[in-house]
Amino acid sequence: MYLFPGEEVSYFSSDSLEIDAKNQHVEEGDYTVEFLNSLKIGNFPEHELKLKLGCPVILLRNLDQSTGLCNGTRMIVKRLGKWFIEVQILTGTHVGDTVFLPRLSLSVHYKSLNFTLVRRQYPIALSYAMTINKSQGQTLNHVGICLQRQVFSHGQLYVAMSRVTSKRGLKILSCDSQGKPVKTMQNIVFTEIFE
Repeated sequence: MYLFPGEEVSYFSSDSLEIDAKNQHVEEGDYTVEFLNSLKIGNFPEHELKLKLGCPVILLRNLDQSTGLCNGTRMIVKRLGKWFIEVQILTGTHVGDTVFLPRLSLSVHYKSLNFTLVRRQYPIALSYAMTINKSQGQTLNHVGICLQRQVFSHGQLYVAMSRVTSKRGLKILSCDSQGKPVKTMQNIVFTEIFE
């Protein structure tokens, strides 16, 4: 983040518990706000979202597919308002479009503690890199694939390599089990799918 010029802006979430039939045993006072703020859940916005103008972000929820606002859409921050964040879409059929993102109330059932967390926050995260699975369906001009371990699932290598529009835009770093660069990779194919 320090490489981006300008002032860093922090957006803090509003976190609460949702009491329903699933978690009747939980009461509001059972967990402190600080504890709820500290929870980190995959594909869920952080309590504190730190942003600067020009930083890349990824959308964590489907908002409006007709305007290109789908889970996994990559965007660049253009303006940091008090009540909205203005972004420019980088991927999909709406490349170049400017949109305004609102704060949303998102909920997730936290299984290990058996309660539902409600977090009101912008549905984005910083995105300097993404997983192979998250890249599926996107078209990118430049792709760098870092395989510190070989791919582990059928079709992952194909998905990773087919995101780029030309061979010139593709860079691959593949490593052996000791972390040393190698010139070959194993493409995992389950032959059962051809039977």
